[in-house]
Amino acid sequence: MTGVDDRRQARVALTWLAEPGTRSVHRLVHQLGPVAALDLLLAGGAPERALRAAVAARTATGDARAVAAEALARGDRLGARLVTPEDDEWPPQVAALRNLVLPDATRRVDVETDPPLCFWVRGAWPLDDALTRSVAVVGARAATPYGSHVATELGYGLADREWTVVSGGAFGIDSAAHRGALTAGGRTVAVLACGLDRPYPMGNAALFDRIAETGLLVSEWMPGAEPLRPRFLIRNRVIAAATGGTVLVEAAARSGATQTLNRALGLGRPAMVVPGPVTSAMSVGGHEVLREKPRSRLVAGVAHVLEEVGRIGDDLAPLARAPERPRDRLDDDATQVLEALPRRRPIDLESVAARAGVDLRTAMRKLSMLEELALVVRRDGGYALAPPPGDGG
Repeated sequence: MTGVDDRRQARVALTWLAEPGTRSVHRLVHQLGPVAALDLLLAGGAPERALRAAVAARTATGDARAVAAEALARGDRLGARLVTPEDDEWPPQVAALRNLVLPDATRRVDVETDPPLCFWVRGAWPLDDALTRSVAVVGARAATPYGSHVATELGYGLADREWTVVSGGAFGIDSAAHRGALTAGGRTVAVLACGLDRPYPMGNAALFDRIAETGLLVSEWMPGAEPLRPRFLIRNRVIAAATGGTVLVEAAARSGATQTLNRALGLGRPAMVVPGPVTSAMSVGGHEVLREKPRSRLVAGVAHVLEEVGRIGDDLAPLARAPERPRDRLDDDATQVLEALPRRRPIDLESVAARAGVDLRTAMRKLSMLEELALVVRRDGGYALAPPPGDGG
């Protein structure tokens, strides 16, 4: 009989043999279970030639089960745990990746987008709990001061409202979002494209340690795995699937961050874009998404984001309004009378009525009301506009 440990070891070995997201591997696991799927691949029975070649190349460098066993031991020494779909803390929402089909997909990273086989996790929070109320905040590494400011504010505001902030741990927008959440004393999750013991970028090593203390570090790759370029694009599907929505703060025309947003759109999740200056190259990617993807939404702050990802009716953003002024409460006749008055030179009642186009009785009644609102003053037997506050004239 196959034991729990055998199944867990098999999932790690399968992730080593073929990159995460490989559709045929996921289907084999779904049909046969992880142990039988691993046996089939190691016996040369992969259903696709490309997969058979990948398995052969990997097994030429080591024994898959021995590699997996060493990875599990290394994870224990690191203080990381393996989370699989059989565990209570597995986030069920990532199963939606099984149905993700991106239009006009030709590259492997756009085709091989199936759910993860397992996650390596460092941090105390249960993974599913941390991701239940979560928002991804992503964007350019070469962030502008504007973008970094917005990402920090979003991270802080979301965490302050008890939403988990998820990002990829990179420089720029990712780091700003993580730090904003940490400053608020909230939870943040960094989804990495390498082993948890290979922090990348190295300049964020201290940030990753802080995240692990109060949030989570998560990766599909076993300890020791290198941060290869394609892995960042593979990783992005998890950020989109694990969260309740994705916010793109800044991105150049061709960007991994826009790829993450496109995956959110493909999954039917809220896909949000913060607008930027039209003169900035870091605004091009987001603005193009807004132009080309009708289901993407422009957001200008935390309230807008919560309206998109929150429960209907509970998190509606208030309409943006300027502060109410006394003038805003005036009816049409009062407005006409007010507009008829000069600021410096007082005029008599008959002149006010004539300039405003109202009768004398209406002019008198409206002038009395405008005096009470401190918009009009009576001077030298006539009426004039009240001086602005602080104007001695």
